[in-house]
Amino acid sequence: MTFEETNLNGAWVITLSPFIDERGSFVRMFCKDEFAKEGFTDEFVQINHSTNISKGTFRGLHYQKPPFSETKLIRCIRGKVFDIIVDIRQGSGTFLQHFTIELTPDNSKILLVPEGFAHGYITLENNSDLVYFHTSFYKPGFENALNYKDPKLNIQLPIEPKIISDKDKNHQFIHPNFEGIKI
Repeated sequence: MTFEETNLNGAWVITLSPFIDERGSFVRMFCKDEFAKEGFTDEFVQINHSTNISKGTFRGLHYQKPPFSETKLIRCIRGKVFDIIVDIRQGSGTFLQHFTIELTPDNSKILLVPEGFAHGYITLENNSDLVYFHTSFYKPGFENALNYKDPKLNIQLPIEPKIISDKDKNHQFIHPNFEGIKI
């Protein structure tokens, strides 16, 4: 595993090192010792799998509010996605800045998204699946989201969403007094 910090403090792109032979491949997605060397010692408590049938499916930009903020480890295991994270940490030097990356099974990249970030993605191929590891359990009533069309975020998607939930389509834009979340 190779760890590379993004332009957003605390967010990492991790490139996996697959072992490939005539049988196929094997890759370690998580190693507690290797993550600890980078300062990550939180425990993952939930693993989710997202299946997306159609190219152009958009999900996000979701986050959970304290005290149920969560770190996520995200990998695309089938298809291709354009993944987006936004720093919404109160007082952060990269507040409301975003980072994007294309995730595919073949590029062996995973994204470590710290607490205090909103996350979303758009599928670039049909039948795209992601696996998420979470450090906090999902808590209804503590969820929130940003609108990807918010001009304050200036997110440029590579394709226009074709499938998006009404909820995700109608998230409010950031109000002038938005201070983010305190971590």
